[in-house]
Amino acid sequence: MTESFDTIAEGDVRSGRATDAYFDRTVEALEAADRNPHVVAEVTADQFPDGEFEVLAGVKDAAVLLEGRDVDAHAIREGRLFDGGPVLRIEGAYREFARLETSLLGFLSHASGFATGALRARRAAPDSNVLSFGARHVHPSIAAVVERAALVAGLDGFSHVAAGDVLGREASGTMPHALMLCFGRGNQEDAWRAFDDAAPEDVPRIALCDTFTDEKDEVLRAIEALGDRLDGVRLDTTGSRRGDFAHIVREVQWELDVRGHDEVDVFVSGGLGPEELRALRSVADGFGVGSAITDADPVDFALDIVAVDGDPVAKRGKLAGVKQVYRTDDGEHHVALADRPGPTDGTPLLEPLVDDGEIVREFDLEDATDRCLADAKRVDF
Repeated sequence: MTESFDTIAEGDVRSGRATDAYFDRTVEALEAADRNPHVVAEVTADQFPDGEFEVLAGVKDAAVLLEGRDVDAHAIREGRLFDGGPVLRIEGAYREFARLETSLLGFLSHASGFATGALRARRAAPDSNVLSFGARHVHPSIAAVVERAALVAGLDGFSHVAAGDVLGREASGTMPHALMLCFGRGNQEDAWRAFDDAAPEDVPRIALCDTFTDEKDEVLRAIEALGDRLDGVRLDTTGSRRGDFAHIVREVQWELDVRGHDEVDVFVSGGLGPEELRALRSVADGFGVGSAITDADPVDFALDIVAVDGDPVAKRGKLAGVKQVYRTDDGEHHVALADRPGPTDGTPLLEPLVDDGEIVREFDLEDATDRCLADAKRVDF
C-alpha cells in the first residue's frame, strides 16, 4: 500500500534537494575546483518591456527559501505588475544558492501565472463579487498558492477550506449539485431547507438553482421554500445547456423583481473566463471563477548570472550587468543598469528583500492587493 502522496517534503525544498540534477553536478564541480565566485543573479521573464504586463506573486516563499543564507536579495514587491527586466536579484557566493534555482523559479512562475489570470478576471468584472473556485484544478498541496494569488489580484474570496487555514481567511461556498442529487428529483426544497437548517447563521443562504429543471423554475421554488431567508441563487448551468446565458440571468432577475425579491443576488459559475464575465457583469451580481485562474500559463522566468566577481557577464541572449527596473509617472516600465541614473520620474521597483540572510520585508496581503489594483489601473492592464 502506498503510504504517502506524491509531494516533495518542505525539508527537501529548504535544503536544496528539490533541484534539477545539473545543479548538484555544478556544485560538485565547483567544490572539486575549489571555486565559489561572488555573483549577482537575476530572475527575469523578458529582457525588455513588450507591453504585456504580468503580476508578481510568490515573493514571500522565495524570501523564506533564501532566509538564513549568506546572501542579499532585492525584489519587486508582491502584487506589483512588471514588464521585462529582473523581478528578483540575488547576490552572494554562488554555491550558497545554486541548488535553490529550481524552487525559486517554481515559487515565482506558478504564483505569478495564477495572479495574472485572477487579475484578468478582476478587471473583467471590477464591480462584481468574484470568488476563486480554482483549487480543484491543481494538486491540493498548492491550493493555498492559488488562493493567495487570487487575493493578491483583488478577488473577493475563495472556496478552499485548508487554504483558508494557511492564509487566515474564511473559505466561502454554500452547496454543490451533489447535495441536490442526494435529495433527488422533485425534492429540491428539502435540500435547500436542509442546508438552511444546518448552516451557521453567518453563512449566506445561496440556493443552487439549475439541477433538475429550468433555472427560473428552481429559483421561484427556492423563494417559496426559504422566503426572506434566501440571500441569493447560484446558476452553475453546464455550458451545453446554457444557450443565451445572459438572457437566462435576465429572466431570473426579472422574475425576482416582479415578485418583490430584487434583493436576492444572482451568482453564476462554471467555466467562466474574462470574456464571459464582461458579457454577464451587467446582469449578474457575482461570479465563481476557476479554470481561468488555474489554466493561466506560468510566467516563464529564468535565473541568470549577470556579474561574476564584480565583472558584468551574461550568456548569449541575456543582458550583462546588474539592473534596476522603474515605474514612471505615465505607467511605463523601464529597465536600466543599476549604477546609472534611471528615468527622472521613475520609481525604483527592486527593493531590499533579504539582507545577509535576514528577511527585511513584511508580506501583508491587503497591501499587496491594494498595490496590484492600483498598478493595474496605472498601467492600463
